[in-house]
Amino acid sequence: MILITTVREGESIDKALKKCKKKFDKTRILKEFRERQQYIKPSEGRRNEILRAKYRERMKSKREE
Repeated sequence: MILITTVREGESIDKALKKCKKKFDKTRILKEFRERQQYIKPSEGRRNEILRAKYRERMKSKREE
């Protein structure tokens, strides 16, 4: 995959790098790469999702108090 970042004339390098990093993060390439490094069984993935949902609910209710 190729990321193309257009840089305006007179724009600083730092700003161009920031744009490039933002585009890279939006593509989620790195996240997908890390997920593929280790195989996770479908049942284990579902279990992890349920645990994360429970944790989010607990934190949400804790904030509301």
